[in-house]
Amino acid sequence: MPCYNEVTTVADCVAAVLQRPEVGELVIVDDGSVDGTRDVLAELADDRVRVVLQPRNMGKGAALRTGFAEATLDFVIVQDADLEYDPAEYPKVIVPLVDGRADVVYGSRFAGGDAHRVLFFWHSMGNKLLTLVSNMFTDLNLTDMETCYKAFRREVIQAIEVEEDRFGFEPEVTAKVAAAGHRVFEVGISYNGRTYADGKKIGWRDGVRAFWCIVRYSPLGRRFS
Repeated sequence: MPCYNEVTTVADCVAAVLQRPEVGELVIVDDGSVDGTRDVLAELADDRVRVVLQPRNMGKGAALRTGFAEATLDFVIVQDADLEYDPAEYPKVIVPLVDGRADVVYGSRFAGGDAHRVLFFWHSMGNKLLTLVSNMFTDLNLTDMETCYKAFRREVIQAIEVEEDRFGFEPEVTAKVAAAGHRVFEVGISYNGRTYADGKKIGWRDGVRAFWCIVRYSPLGRRFS
């Protein structure tokens, strides 16, 4: 769980995660929060929780890099601390891993999942465009490359060198999963998106960087670099 300035949601999100019987450990990486989030994390009292404090704000990719290295159990799933994604859907996401059919599973907001909060048209179009371009470069047929819910066999994600410090993690890891030939599944999930007033952090500059990452890390892009 990467976490940055989520004092209003992190306690509820942690509680929702720990209610799930599938969860054997929760690694929370606080990415330099300055809003009281660290005080909330210091109060957690569950043996399954490990809190890692980054020395400063370094970005989601940097937090995930730290968290993946700390993971010890068979399967790893990314959970943002903002409650946009529902931990009750873990069983749906991890079934292909547990059954041995998949190495990586993406939870898609656009593949016929459950209820979705209706929000920004251009933001959703941007996500779909990034997914389309990513698919062109990776030869995958994902519907939601930018989703938070990515689940991995632990040895798969720990073998991937995460180089991007911010939101470029999403296209980077997708490109590297494709290049390694891993078995990728996708399942539909629900989504309770936030507005920027609620604390949503990704912006248009991250979208531009994502296009660069698609070219930089994909098998097709590397062929012409």
